[in-house]
Amino acid sequence: MLRPMPPQPVDELPIYDAHGPREECGVIGIHAPRTDVARLTYFGLHALQHRGQESAGIAVSDGRRLKLHKRLGLVSQVFDVEALGRLADGDEGRIAIGHTRYSTTGSNSLPNVQPVYAGSELGELMLGHNGNLVNATWLRDELGEQGVEFVSASDTEVLAKLIAHAPGRGWAQRVEYAFHRASGAFTFTMLTVNALVAARDPIGFRPLCLGRLPGGGWAVASESTALDAMGARFVRDIDAGEIVVIDDEGVHSHRPRLGDDRERLCIFEYVYLARPDSVIGGRLLYEARLRMGQRLALEHPAEADVVIPVPDSAIPAAIGFAEACGLPYREGLIKSRYVGRTFIQPGQTGRDEAVRMKFNPLPEVLTGKRVVVVDDSIVRGTTTAPIVAMLRRAGAREVHVRIHSPQMKFPCYMGVDTGRRAELIAATHGLEQIRQAIGADSLGYLSQEGLEAAIGRGEGRHCTACFDGRYPTDVPLDVDKFALERG
Repeated sequence: MLRPMPPQPVDELPIYDAHGPREECGVIGIHAPRTDVARLTYFGLHALQHRGQESAGIAVSDGRRLKLHKRLGLVSQVFDVEALGRLADGDEGRIAIGHTRYSTTGSNSLPNVQPVYAGSELGELMLGHNGNLVNATWLRDELGEQGVEFVSASDTEVLAKLIAHAPGRGWAQRVEYAFHRASGAFTFTMLTVNALVAARDPIGFRPLCLGRLPGGGWAVASESTALDAMGARFVRDIDAGEIVVIDDEGVHSHRPRLGDDRERLCIFEYVYLARPDSVIGGRLLYEARLRMGQRLALEHPAEADVVIPVPDSAIPAAIGFAEACGLPYREGLIKSRYVGRTFIQPGQTGRDEAVRMKFNPLPEVLTGKRVVVVDDSIVRGTTTAPIVAMLRRAGAREVHVRIHSPQMKFPCYMGVDTGRRAELIAATHGLEQIRQAIGADSLGYLSQEGLEAAIGRGEGRHCTACFDGRYPTDVPLDVDKFALERG
């Protein structure tokens, strides 16, 4: 029985980090009989909270029925002992999926919170999705003509009902059918009464990994750090275009023939999106970001006295930059760990006030110093300028900005909310114009070649469209986050 929860009051919603690109979503799946799968999923979602802070949900199967709890808010706001107990409801369950969301398609409202439900002649399913379907409007119209009804404005519901109403004797065949119809990024976990299904789209825009739980259970998650939080041992990455079905018989891998099956993992997973303690593609992200900073120092050295990061994602790169150029590394900005829990919304306050809420400078480190501040990206430039101004007010004599990724000139359509191209400062301004706009004494970006060398997986293995406009699949002329709602 499905148990939707009442909507959460608006004044309880968290503030979102205006610094850097908006995150996308995180997914988890567990198959572990005789285990409190809801509790384990809760732990895993905490480790993926950085991938989305708007809402969260967990769905559980006990082998007879599906149960669901989802709400708006952070994981710690959505779940408590009582909510997790209702998911167990007298037994510990067998299978679960979990999701934490940032809305890249559809508004932040309860109907769009995941996992989402769909019914079919094969039985009920729940689905949690990381990515964006670029042809969601077309698919929804086609399904609507077949009599399929929708209750949300999310492309995740489109994907769930595409699978539910697809031809095929089993779930793997239906997911394969969806692979041929859907376009875009769709890494997901899916719950049925008797099985856990996990899959990555044929291009593999978003990561997904498989782990082994103590006692013989299995887990899948967007990042390996979630496996660690659940006590699971990392086994391997799930491949692009792979469908994994986990049931009482074990793990079954399906790799349908899909033509060009070369993986194009989003390169920004390495730069910013994933946690530094995650392993993706055999690379620990902390080490990759350390090398990004080292390459950045070689490409754009600076005559300075101290190197500081914009916490937290730029810390490894700042350490690498300092090591490579022989400068001392210091913390010049202290980040508030609790700003994400406040009720104040970005639209209710100015950028300067938002930056002051999030960062506090250390004048003792900055006064009279020529400072190199290392950051992961500049998207719109509207938060970098207040940070530079803050460092100057704290006493910095010079501020040299170094970015450990290339200039972001094109929007992402595959599950990261970067905004429209006209909103990206590098799409409309040259390097010197950007430097002047943010108020820095100098500005340098890591080259695309330097970034790929730091990651070390070889060229052509990643989606780099946000830097060079080379999208691995057809994309819309412009992004409309609310297209399904307008329709």
